[in-house]
Amino acid sequence: MEVIRLGLSATQRGKLISAGFTSLSSLSSISPSLLARDLNISENEAVEILKAASHSSRLQTFDGNHAILNGGQTAWEMLSEDSTSRITTSSTDIDNILGGGIGCREVTEIGGIPGIGKTQFGIQLAVNVQIPVPYGGLGGKAVYVDTEGSFMVERALHMAEGCIEDMENSSGLRHRDLVTVKEKSRPENFLANIFHFRICSYTEQVAMINHLDKFVSENRDVKLVVIDSVTFYFRQDFEDMALRTRILGGMALKLMKLAQKFNLAVVLLNQAATKFSEGSYQLTLALGDSWSHASTNRIVLYWNGDERYAHLDKSPSLPSASAPYSITTKGIRNSNTHHKRIRLM
Repeated sequence: MEVIRLGLSATQRGKLISAGFTSLSSLSSISPSLLARDLNISENEAVEILKAASHSSRLQTFDGNHAILNGGQTAWEMLSEDSTSRITTSSTDIDNILGGGIGCREVTEIGGIPGIGKTQFGIQLAVNVQIPVPYGGLGGKAVYVDTEGSFMVERALHMAEGCIEDMENSSGLRHRDLVTVKEKSRPENFLANIFHFRICSYTEQVAMINHLDKFVSENRDVKLVVIDSVTFYFRQDFEDMALRTRILGGMALKLMKLAQKFNLAVVLLNQAATKFSEGSYQLTLALGDSWSHASTNRIVLYWNGDERYAHLDKSPSLPSASAPYSITTKGIRNSNTHHKRIRLM
């Protein structure tokens, strides 16, 4: 149960959500004194909030273990589910190491240093998720949660034009299908199918992620959610690491459930950091080791000389591998060099 449904004042609910307490379970093991500190309220008020949460929790479980037992399925049913839908990255080399592209029903993290092309990937995927079904796409829409102000509508337009050009140059469609698809595939239509949300604080980010379930319920053709970046408001000015971990854990859980519930892809863009290990500094993704479990797949973008590479660092079903890529005026494409395309690790 969400805290927004508790019988509390709007101010109290707002403070709870801003501090990362978005569900009853997040309040189940905290003391009144710690809650009072996190919310900057009196301990008496914290006691009343916890009483309300406890009462609602008892009402929710009054009907025995019904909520716990719901949703059970066999492994065969899980395998039979349509979980193979994928979004192309516009680089066949990268698609190959990803098993065909970015998978739906999964959370994929893409991270790297500034300038390596993280936002380019986010925008490219927001365009490519709209590729019509006759062309092997999903024909969906995208939600782009922009925390850094890095979304570039002009870049999205160029990528849409490049995507349309690629479709027109492809073969295999009947003339009638080609005419129908071309009528719908216009650059302005691609831009109209990207829902952009500019986020200016971590509280807004938490609120947005809490709102995604309702938004996607009302827009069921959304097949991709991009957060660019998930890191921005959590790397600085956050002294309480326990609170940060709790908020991030709650966000990760909601995004995983969102991907599963609506059969869509969630892509989290992350910044890079340096980590001192075994006597030297190593490049790693931000938010620490615990955050690495928040995604199904993790892709690290890096430079190898003058060439950009994408490395599949984590996947439950695919081997680690790397592939080069280029950023062109059309968007993400295969590397234009003659280097070896794929390197298994």
